[in-house]
Amino acid sequence: MSMTIAYWCLLAAALLPYMWTSLAKVYGQRYDNRDPRGWQARQENPRSKAAYAAHLNAFEAFPAFAAGVLGAQMAGVDTGWIDLLAIAFIVFRVLHGVFYLAGKPPLRSAAWAGGFLCVVALLVLAALAAI
Repeated sequence: MSMTIAYWCLLAAALLPYMWTSLAKVYGQRYDNRDPRGWQARQENPRSKAAYAAHLNAFEAFPAFAAGVLGAQMAGVDTGWIDLLAIAFIVFRVLHGVFYLAGKPPLRSAAWAGGFLCVVALLVLAALAAI
């Protein structure tokens, strides 16, 4: 059973928080590595704040996505479905961060919901396959 695409998506999802936090640092004032959390709390640039929020949300979304992909694989869900949902999740999560930075809350929420539905679908497919 080949899971290459979904595994690459797991890697991408694991790296997304670091991409967003890098942008938070780029958009912020002179970065202070001695106090990174305090530094972030002092930022006033809306893009730095938004990128940091996307960073935190990406970390929050990752465990359920990883569980969905791995659970679906272990339960024997068709690889095509796993790959499709994994790719869709990554697309939605990238859009989520882009819409965060662009200041588009309705689109950001829609992208979040799309990613969430991908995770739910993976977990439901895993549960059904395990019956």
